[in-house]
Amino acid sequence: MSLLQIRGLETFYGASQALFGVDLDIAEGEVVALMGRNGMGKTTTIGSVMALTPARKGEIRFAGKTIQTLKPHVIARLGLGLVPEGRRCFPNLTVFENLVAAARPGRWTLAEIHRLFPRLEERRDQLARSLSGGEQQMLAIGRALMTNPSLLILDEATEGLAPVIRHDIWAVIRTLKQEGQSILIVDKTLAELLPCADRCFVLEKGTTVWTGNPTDLTPELQDRFLGV
Repeated sequence: MSLLQIRGLETFYGASQALFGVDLDIAEGEVVALMGRNGMGKTTTIGSVMALTPARKGEIRFAGKTIQTLKPHVIARLGLGLVPEGRRCFPNLTVFENLVAAARPGRWTLAEIHRLFPRLEERRDQLARSLSGGEQQMLAIGRALMTNPSLLILDEATEGLAPVIRHDIWAVIRTLKQEGQSILIVDKTLAELLPCADRCFVLEKGTTVWTGNPTDLTPELQDRFLGV
């Protein structure tokens, strides 16, 4: 049984339809890449899963439970941890306070987060607003992991970051994969994304148009679905 299963997802912004039939599934322990050009529906799909942009049609099931009619906080408590595009850390809380604010018991403890991101331990008492963009991204990932999610969702986890920070974050993502964390990830850096992914789903104009293994995503397909 899939951990997350999406079938025929349709989502609107007011009268404007953004998703026209998205299908996607993730098994436990799997890393899935959600791909597509800008504006093709990746972030909207994530928003629909989390009920931030509620679906109008279709079905979303998580751990066997239909969730598209639930509130965002209820969905989060079921075991979905979101690292949103733009990070959205609590700027007036310290690093420590950000990490423990929504913490739940489980595998990912403060010590484990510090193992993954030593900088967060060094910055423990700093306000989040004083961190660099890369450090805030580390904090956003750490905060999501502290909820001990069954599925971690990363929306553009390395966008706009310095190469050395991107390197560090991809190293953490590979560690999470090795340790069995289920992940849904959106990212444009194919050189790092494809080796991490077990499967890929490509969106075009709000519809799933290709599904397969990363090794099957040939340069021709990349140019067709992902090229500028």
